[in-house]
Amino acid sequence: MRYIRYACIAIFAIALIAVALANREVVTLKVLPSEVAGYFALNPSIQLPMFLVIFMGIIVGLLVGFVWEWMREHAVRAEASRKGREVRKLEREVKRLRGEKHEGKDEVLALLDEAG
Repeated sequence: MRYIRYACIAIFAIALIAVALANREVVTLKVLPSEVAGYFALNPSIQLPMFLVIFMGIIVGLLVGFVWEWMREHAVRAEASRKGREVRKLEREVKRLRGEKHEGKDEVLALLDEAG
Protein backbone atom coordinates (compact mmCIF):
# COMPACT_ATOMS: atom_id res chain seq x y z
CA MET A 1 0.00 0.00 0.00
CA ARG A 2 2.91 2.31 0.75
CA TYR A 3 4.27 1.85 -2.78
CA ILE A 4 0.90 2.76 -4.30
CA ARG A 5 0.88 5.96 -2.25
CA TYR A 6 4.42 6.81 -3.38
CA ALA A 7 3.46 6.09 -6.98
CA CYS A 8 0.46 8.42 -6.74
CA ILE A 9 2.59 11.16 -5.19
CA ALA A 10 5.19 10.74 -7.94
CA ILE A 11 2.55 10.91 -10.70
CA PHE A 12 1.04 14.02 -9.08
CA ALA A 13 4.48 15.65 -8.80
CA ILE A 14 5.27 14.88 -12.46
CA ALA A 15 1.92 16.37 -13.50
CA LEU A 16 2.58 19.55 -11.48
CA ILE A 17 6.05 19.90 -12.99
CA ALA A 18 4.61 19.41 -16.48
CA VAL A 19 1.99 22.12 -15.84
CA ALA A 20 4.69 24.46 -14.52
CA LEU A 21 6.93 23.90 -17.54
CA ALA A 22 4.07 24.33 -20.00
CA ASN A 23 2.87 27.60 -18.40
CA ARG A 24 6.04 29.60 -17.78
CA GLU A 25 4.97 32.74 -19.63
CA VAL A 26 4.41 35.85 -17.52
CA VAL A 27 0.87 37.15 -17.16
CA THR A 28 -0.41 40.36 -15.60
CA LEU A 29 -2.99 40.07 -12.86
CA LYS A 30 -5.12 43.16 -12.28
CA VAL A 31 -7.46 43.79 -9.35
CA LEU A 32 -10.06 45.61 -11.46
CA PRO A 33 -11.02 45.59 -15.13
CA SER A 34 -9.59 48.53 -17.10
CA GLU A 35 -13.02 50.16 -17.57
CA VAL A 36 -13.75 50.18 -13.82
CA ALA A 37 -10.20 51.16 -12.84
CA GLY A 38 -10.66 54.51 -14.61
CA TYR A 39 -13.33 55.49 -12.07
CA PHE A 40 -11.06 54.83 -9.11
CA ALA A 41 -7.86 56.21 -10.64
CA LEU A 42 -5.85 53.19 -9.56
CA ASN A 43 -5.44 49.66 -10.80
CA PRO A 44 -2.95 47.59 -8.83
CA SER A 45 -1.44 44.79 -10.88
CA ILE A 46 1.27 42.19 -10.58
CA GLN A 47 3.14 40.09 -13.10
CA LEU A 48 3.56 36.38 -12.31
CA PRO A 49 4.30 33.21 -14.23
CA MET A 50 1.08 31.48 -15.24
CA PHE A 51 1.86 28.28 -13.31
CA LEU A 52 2.04 30.29 -10.06
CA VAL A 53 -1.41 31.70 -10.79
CA ILE A 54 -2.73 28.18 -11.38
CA PHE A 55 -1.11 26.77 -8.22
CA MET A 56 -2.29 29.70 -6.09
CA GLY A 57 -5.81 29.16 -7.41
CA ILE A 58 -5.65 25.50 -6.40
CA ILE A 59 -4.31 26.33 -2.94
CA VAL A 60 -6.90 29.06 -2.32
CA GLY A 61 -9.66 26.70 -3.47
CA LEU A 62 -8.45 24.00 -1.08
CA LEU A 63 -8.26 26.45 1.82
CA VAL A 64 -11.77 27.77 1.15
CA GLY A 65 -13.04 24.18 0.95
CA PHE A 66 -11.38 23.20 4.24
CA VAL A 67 -12.76 26.25 6.06
CA TRP A 68 -16.22 25.71 4.57
CA GLU A 69 -16.23 22.05 5.65
CA TRP A 70 -14.94 22.93 9.13
CA MET A 71 -17.77 25.46 9.55
CA ARG A 72 -20.34 23.00 8.16
CA GLU A 73 -19.33 20.31 10.65
CA HIS A 74 -19.47 22.63 13.66
CA ALA A 75 -22.84 21.21 14.74
CA VAL A 76 -21.51 17.63 14.56
CA ARG A 77 -18.46 18.52 16.67
CA ALA A 78 -20.62 20.36 19.21
CA GLU A 79 -22.96 17.36 19.51
CA ALA A 80 -20.01 14.97 19.94
CA SER A 81 -18.57 17.20 22.65
CA ARG A 82 -21.93 17.32 24.44
CA LYS A 83 -22.28 13.53 24.23
CA GLY A 84 -18.74 13.10 25.57
CA ARG A 85 -19.51 15.28 28.59
CA GLU A 86 -22.70 13.30 29.18
CA VAL A 87 -20.81 9.98 28.99
CA ARG A 88 -18.19 11.18 31.50
CA LYS A 89 -20.95 12.36 33.85
CA LEU A 90 -22.75 9.01 33.61
CA GLU A 91 -19.49 7.10 34.17
CA ARG A 92 -18.86 9.10 37.36
CA GLU A 93 -22.42 8.36 38.49
CA VAL A 94 -22.03 4.62 37.81
CA LYS A 95 -18.76 4.59 39.75
CA ARG A 96 -20.42 6.40 42.66
CA LEU A 97 -23.38 3.99 42.67
CA ARG A 98 -21.10 0.97 42.55
CA GLY A 99 -19.20 2.38 45.51
CA GLU A 100 -22.46 2.82 47.44
CA LYS A 101 -23.51 -0.72 46.54
CA HIS A 102 -20.27 -2.16 47.91
CA GLU A 103 -20.54 -0.03 51.04
CA GLY A 104 -24.05 -1.41 51.60
CA LYS A 105 -22.78 -4.99 51.46
CA ASP A 106 -20.09 -4.15 53.99
CA GLU A 107 -22.68 -2.72 56.37
CA VAL A 108 -24.85 -5.84 56.07
CA LEU A 109 -21.86 -8.07 56.71
CA ALA A 110 -20.94 -5.93 59.68
CA LEU A 111 -24.48 -6.31 61.13
CA LEU A 112 -24.35 -10.09 60.60
CA ASP A 113 -20.99 -10.26 62.34
CA GLU A 114 -22.35 -8.27 65.30
CA ALA A 115 -25.46 -10.49 65.56
CA GLY A 116 -23.47 -13.70 65.25
